[in-house]
Amino acid sequence: MKRGLLLLLIILFAGAWLGEKMVQDPGYVLVSYNSTTIETSLWVLLLVGLISFLAAYILLRLLSKARIPTTELRHWGERRALRSAHRKTLKGLQAFSDGSWWKAQRYLGQAAPRAELPLINYLTAARAAQEQGDDKGADALLLQARHCSPQNATAVDLAQAQLQFERGQFDECHTTLAALQARLPKHSQVLRLLHNCLVQLGDWPGLVSLIPALRQNKILPEESLQALELRCYRQILGQSLAQLPADTDRETRVQTLNRAWQDLPTRLSSTESLVCDYVSQLITLGEEARAEIFLRDQIKRGWNDSLVRIYGRLQGENAHKQLEIARKWQQDHPDSADLLLTLGRLSMRNEHWGKAIGFFEQSIALQPGADAYAELCRLLQHLGEHDRVATLLQEGLRATGAELPSLPMPDKSASVNA
Repeated sequence: MKRGLLLLLIILFAGAWLGEKMVQDPGYVLVSYNSTTIETSLWVLLLVGLISFLAAYILLRLLSKARIPTTELRHWGERRALRSAHRKTLKGLQAFSDGSWWKAQRYLGQAAPRAELPLINYLTAARAAQEQGDDKGADALLLQARHCSPQNATAVDLAQAQLQFERGQFDECHTTLAALQARLPKHSQVLRLLHNCLVQLGDWPGLVSLIPALRQNKILPEESLQALELRCYRQILGQSLAQLPADTDRETRVQTLNRAWQDLPTRLSSTESLVCDYVSQLITLGEEARAEIFLRDQIKRGWNDSLVRIYGRLQGENAHKQLEIARKWQQDHPDSADLLLTLGRLSMRNEHWGKAIGFFEQSIALQPGADAYAELCRLLQHLGEHDRVATLLQEGLRATGAELPSLPMPDKSASVNA
């Protein structure tokens, strides 16, 4: 109250003072521009200026308030577009889960520019296009995903590699994955997909190089990795000769095969399957004598019944020496049916027919096998013991589980009456 009264007194005092000044000396102002002249008192000019200032201020306030509805309208439009994008995204995801690929691609693609997570929209829409066989459409959507979200290039590249793999574009897939692996050497999905791609390409040296990363990052179980490693080296060994020109001489082929064998890891050099593959290729090249020496050394390093069985099939340089070596093995392995089968075969090669029959019979007694029965029957047939061959055939069928079912024979009396 006191402040208001004080303010009123100040205004009255100031008004009285200004009124007195205006009466004493109104002042004079002359404004001339071209042929126009304006004459007025100083106090009138000040009053007009004050009024003009207030009018301009009020006008500017009105204009600023007039902008508010425009901004609100713009914000309302944006919110409406976001809601529409959200609805279309939900429809697209629902269509994708239902397998309606065309609808999924359409809704997700339309909503992507204004979606909260446009990358998800583009990637899912690309997958929907891929399911329809629209490779160009899928690639176009992935390109849009790359432009809208460059910071997520890894996710886009990985999706691209997956689509390329499914299309059978293994060379392109390998290129994409190689670039990804260079950036992310421990990325599990990259390594897993790269493994599958290299298998499809038959790039066995590449797989051998990848195995340490697969093992370090536990992409595959250890048993699977060991099987993969063995498969790779078997393929590398098997393809070593296929890469040579058709007119390559035999000695060069043998040297190439030997180099491929020497390049194998030492821990795998005694693996049965690899040894058998190497021996088989030596035999194919007509190098049974070398194969016999190599196989003899392998058996000396570690006993293996399967290798012993193969040894009996090889024709070394000296059949007698080969038989004597096998006889020495019998001292340490008297109950090996495979060794007895091999001894029988080597005895036949040395024309020791009676001993061969004895070895075959001992092998059958220990472990009846089709090979032993076949070898014994063949030998007896050659020696003219046909009755015994017929008996052995029936015995062999029963022993090896290949006995024929009973045959319903026709009644002899009925056939005579007919």
